[in-house]
Amino acid sequence: MKKVQDNFSKQSGIYKKYRPTYPKELYDDLFKLTQARNECWDCGTGNGQVATELSKHFNNVYATDISEPQISNADQRNNIVYKVERVENTSFKDNQFDLVTVAQAIHWFDIPEFNKEIKRVTKNGGLVCIWGYGLLKIEKTLDDIIDQFYNEIVGPYWNLERKYIDDAYASINLDFKEITLIKEYSINVKWSLEELEGFFNSWSSVQNYINANGENPVQWIMSRVNKYWENGTTKEIRFPIFTRIGKVEK
Repeated sequence: MKKVQDNFSKQSGIYKKYRPTYPKELYDDLFKLTQARNECWDCGTGNGQVATELSKHFNNVYATDISEPQISNADQRNNIVYKVERVENTSFKDNQFDLVTVAQAIHWFDIPEFNKEIKRVTKNGGLVCIWGYGLLKIEKTLDDIIDQFYNEIVGPYWNLERKYIDDAYASINLDFKEITLIKEYSINVKWSLEELEGFFNSWSSVQNYINANGENPVQWIMSRVNKYWENGTTKEIRFPIFTRIGKVEK
């Protein structure tokens, strides 16, 4: 089985504070596809933002992550059970879940083993919803700076799994009957310079860069962004969302 990679425990507090949240319309459209709303599983739950939303609609939510610090920062709800477990080998029962979600996390998994576990723990006809988001977009001048930072400055420090994000999960082999959503989704936020800087500091590549070089590369990008962003103001930021959705057939 693929070796575990924990890239977010160190900055779990930053991750919770500065990572963007997913739009309500995405959840609404996914819930329309579910056959029942008894039990669901959020894989790679991180700070628990998806599990928290699921808890409003399902009787019981189970949320797993390999990072105990991430889970310790997650929002607590009476109907959410958090577990520190690998997604490829869980303690769940066979045919337990009506819905399984994976948000911005599947690229870290052992995909063949995860496919087996999904088929085991999901009910026949159960829904699997996998999604992620691409590189943020603001305006051309800033986008060019961000692209240089992403590709050239911290580019060599991304884990190999980042390639799956860059191709919008299209190259991941998933074992379910796929459903294509016609609608396009995006995360749209208004951020300050502080929030933008916090988001960059949550990147695994930034932490890898710091570990290798002893300095924070975010200083490089913020010194350039500051020239085009008046302090104390906010800007519209867009993250394109991509999805892989399907139903388990047994």
